[in-house]
Amino acid sequence: MPLLILLLLASLIIGLVLAQHPWRRYQRKRIMQQAFPASWRAILKQRMPYFRALPADLQLQLKKHMQVFIAEKRFIGCEGVTVTDEMRVTIAAQACLLLLNRPDYYYPKLQQILIYPAAFVVHGQAADAAGVVSEQRRVLSGESWGQGKVVLSWQDALQGAAQPHDGRNVVIHEFAHQLDQEKGQATGAPQLSRSNDYQQWSAVMQQAFDQLQLQTANGERGLLDGYGATNPAEFFAVISEVFFEQPEPLQTQYPALYQQLSQFYRINPLSWQ
Repeated sequence: MPLLILLLLASLIIGLVLAQHPWRRYQRKRIMQQAFPASWRAILKQRMPYFRALPADLQLQLKKHMQVFIAEKRFIGCEGVTVTDEMRVTIAAQACLLLLNRPDYYYPKLQQILIYPAAFVVHGQAADAAGVVSEQRRVLSGESWGQGKVVLSWQDALQGAAQPHDGRNVVIHEFAHQLDQEKGQATGAPQLSRSNDYQQWSAVMQQAFDQLQLQTANGERGLLDGYGATNPAEFFAVISEVFFEQPEPLQTQYPALYQQLSQFYRINPLSWQ
């Protein structure tokens, strides 16, 4: 009898989960059918110069993505921050760049965006080569958690939007981590469209990652930030920033890398310049 009850409960839960998908699609369709608020358009115009570089069809798509994103995700102010529409729109516009040409996809694990006024301090522990554990204090402009949260410095998010061609964008960086964390721990290999794409992805990424590690060890500075040499997950986030903000030099210096990112993100920023 208990087994029968468990089976019935399991069937009920599965049924509820499956039923959520059509209902969520219906909700999202209704949200997209609403007019994009005029006040949000004013914020985009003021805070997001990158938006003007997009083709008209992608501008429209981005605005629809933003409407759903803002409706579904919870923005929380930290250290006295009062969340405003300016914050929601500016952050959502940058985060949704990564969702272009991805129908009905809105960072499914993400629930909350925590906003600090500026760079914030994170305390943790780190082990050295000998295995000695020590307390570590880091000052960060952003962080992506696998537990459905992204943490951002508003000052840095605002600056990233205002300077769309410097190859540095904390929102793009952290939301690239969210894509990478969709399948679990961030590894630098996000979920690709086809299973047989991973071999080519791995080969191209490994070659570029090794090159950056060598350059960083030799003290050389180039197109890619040396922080990307930390590990493959940070490498993916760093090259995502450059892909959106400096596509021409990336394509020139790393053509195979650019091609992989263009296939993954389903866009070609070179055509926007």
